Amino acid sequence: MAIELTLTGARILRPQGWDSGPLAFAGGVFSDAAQGRAVDLHGYDVLPGIVDLHGDGFERHMAPRRGALRETDAGMVAVAAELAANGITTAFLAQFWSWEGGLRGPDFAETVFASVARVAPGLPVDLRLQMRLETHFVESFDRAMAAIREFGIGYVVFNDHLPHDRLAQGRRPPRLTGQALKSGRNPEDHLALMQRLHDAGGTVPKILDGICAQLVDAGIRIGSHDDTDRARRNVWRRRGADIAEFPETMDAAQAARDAGDAVIMGAPNVVRGASHAGKIAARDVIAAGLCDALASDYHYPSPSRAARRCVELGLLDDADAWRLVSDGPARVLGLTDRGRLQPGLRADFVIAERETGRIAATFAQGQVAFMSGRVADRFLMGDKSL
Repeated sequence: MAIELTLTGARILRPQGWDSGPLAFAGGVFSDAAQGRAVDLHGYDVLPGIVDLHGDGFERHMAPRRGALRETDAGMVAVAAELAANGITTAFLAQFWSWEGGLRGPDFAETVFASVARVAPGLPVDLRLQMRLETHFVESFDRAMAAIREFGIGYVVFNDHLPHDRLAQGRRPPRLTGQALKSGRNPEDHLALMQRLHDAGGTVPKILDGICAQLVDAGIRIGSHDDTDRARRNVWRRRGADIAEFPETMDAAQAARDAGDAVIMGAPNVVRGASHAGKIAARDVIAAGLCDALASDYHYPSPSRAARRCVELGLLDDADAWRLVSDGPARVLGLTDRGRLQPGLRADFVIAERETGRIAATFAQGQVAFMSGRVADRFLMGDKSL
């Protein structure tokens, strides 16, 4: 039976800003009239559920140790639980499709895709898929397209992790042995594969033009990753990639904005105060007004923490900061049914402790996805306050 509730007494973050009016939902969507029984949430804030456009933190649940892949469905359930505990109600699982092999190879990717297909329909959190397609892994593009069609993947981002400078100089890339072991290859075979893909680089641009055209024609959103400058961003835009994930320079971010493209930055970058790879600080991109959305990247707790950090740093007020993890990402991918607390939209919301910002409960499509601590007493007691 669908939950029908009216939340009262809380501070509610609506599209027009904060207010203290009641928030009701029934049948998985927000209502403009009181529904069911009332729950007193004095002392709490209610915010839109977080929409995470890019996160690979699921890997530790799917493969807690190298080769430990037998309980993939149980791992995906654990992923959903972690997402909900961090206020994420819609999550795009960013899965590599790469020559790097191991957790980044096609075999593992198809395992992840199949697990999501089996498990996601029974979970309140909306699990979706993003394919991170390596630009020079052209020999696998037919297989990648087949997987995109089979699993209904609607978002593809292009990466290039080949160490081109080293390979062009005939030098061994750093950390080669460790990366080879992760891929299941010996170091010499791994190096030979990288060298072969690098040497064939002259054929790659035309092939990318073709596969991007196929994706765009199929209605699939595409994006670039780690753009280094304006020229590179513009190349990807001409291919139809109107999303720039984690641009590495202000020049690349500005190029995306000038063209009307969306810019996604990493929430851990905001929390840390800098990129872990030494690139541009997300805070600077936000301060320049160039950031449309923040994503978890590799750490699911970071989006909510990054929103609070933006307020602490004086970059944004609390309403605009939260929009970077809710309404902003929803708009980037055209998810018009979520990201805001508004009648008729999905009842995806987070209940946070007013003083600490700690997430106390998460509802996804009107269902309890996470609840902990004293807030649970409020729901059990109905309209009685503590």
